[in-house]
Amino acid sequence: MSSGLSLAHEPVTKVPHGKLAMWIFLASEIMFFTGFFGAFIVLRNSNLELFSHSAAELTKGLALLNTFILIGSSLTMALSILNLEKGNTGKFKLFLGLTILCGFGFLIVKTIEYSTKFNHHIFPWTNVFFSFYFLMTGFHAIHVIAGMIPMTYMFIKAFTKKGYNHPVKVETLGLYWHFVDLVWIFLFPVLYLIFPAH
Repeated sequence: MSSGLSLAHEPVTKVPHGKLAMWIFLASEIMFFTGFFGAFIVLRNSNLELFSHSAAELTKGLALLNTFILIGSSLTMALSILNLEKGNTGKFKLFLGLTILCGFGFLIVKTIEYSTKFNHHIFPWTNVFFSFYFLMTGFHAIHVIAGMIPMTYMFIKAFTKKGYNHPVKVETLGLYWHFVDLVWIFLFPVLYLIFPAH
């Protein structure tokens, strides 16, 4: 394995290379999403009535359900890491599998939400609010899918003869997954709950 991909401890920081790279990647993602949030707030403040009327069209119940799903997935992800570190492969597979199911659940709920919008003739080009709504939630959904791909690989490998005994790699993926959950925790109130004052 090349040094760039090695998860051996970096001699200066004492942090595994993969985990350090993930922290750097997440820092760049934070700046990216901060740009989204900043632009949204500026445009919201200059289009209060439009944003208020458009936000009322969102399905808060489905968004709240997805919030609970992602919070639950953070817990199951943490438990999968804990059990792998303890050598309990059975519970590792159980909790990692539940995390993957939560990811699928989130995407299914989001698909239902999008379908409802399309059925009501609401599209990304409807107005500036919905442009940001579809952009921000869609970009977040892509991050969910990106996290589920290596997670599914680890889950499948766990059922092979050799199993999957790489706690640091799972922990590194867990950092990414917690970040995805955290972004949604900010998206939920900004898009669904914060209404402009009339």
